[in-house]
Amino acid sequence: MHPIELITLDLDETLWPCMAPIQRAETALHDWLGQRAPRLAQAMALGDLRAHRRDLMAQRPAIAHDVTLVRRTSLELLLEDFGHDPALAAEAMDLFMAHRNQVDPYPDVIPVLSVLAADFKLVSVTNGNADPAKTPLRGLFRLSLTAGEVGAARPDPALFQAALDWAGLAPHQALHVGDHPLYDVQAARDHGLHALWLNRQGLPWPEELDPPTAEIADLHGLLTWLADTAGGRLAASANAGKGLPDSGGLGAGLAAGDGNASNDSVILVPGMPAPTPTGAGGQRHGR
Repeated sequence: MHPIELITLDLDETLWPCMAPIQRAETALHDWLGQRAPRLAQAMALGDLRAHRRDLMAQRPAIAHDVTLVRRTSLELLLEDFGHDPALAAEAMDLFMAHRNQVDPYPDVIPVLSVLAADFKLVSVTNGNADPAKTPLRGLFRLSLTAGEVGAARPDPALFQAALDWAGLAPHQALHVGDHPLYDVQAARDHGLHALWLNRQGLPWPEELDPPTAEIADLHGLLTWLADTAGGRLAASANAGKGLPDSGGLGAGLAAGDGNASNDSVILVPGMPAPTPTGAGGQRHGR
């Protein structure tokens, strides 16, 4: 396998749960509207606001890929409809985003990304609007891209191509990791990237899609997969990880093959060849 230089990662449900922060953000926004735009808040509950956004996306498909623009435009229209200043939408969105970025990464995320960041170009890609630089993951990504910025949402390849253009790499030199079978795995491999399915919930793979090369239960599985498939490149990263206060010895453990990056974290799909063990611990994985 050609050495991987770029790793793109999805955000929502891949690196953190997203429903709780979105719900908190929407609740905070509605409370704010109660103070600044009371006629709107009294007439439109949270469900009504969501329905208005869905209708707007159907009516204006040209902006449907940009969830921030959809939210702001919806607010501007509703504020005007209820006799409030549409300019309040900008302040409302600032409040919403401040809460939206209050995410809680899964426990494996910061230690593993801290190790990988030393040896790979890490780029976040999302159809949403969270900003990693304003989350506990600040400083771990060299670039963060949203569908709104590149002009299209996955499964369109625009996000992947923007990352490749920035890195100056070809698709086969990149790996994408995400939780969604279509928007992450299928979309990435359709564009020529390697793709791993991060399946934290143990969900079944959709029968209508070709199976992924590998399924990982958490990002420890990503470390292990890279160690087995990228020739020993990860050993240097693992050694660099020894000094990281948050790594808990993860990097050193991977290099020593002591099971911190558990074999159970990677499941190879039947019919796919197992990677050849490398000097970075010689880990072996199941089926």
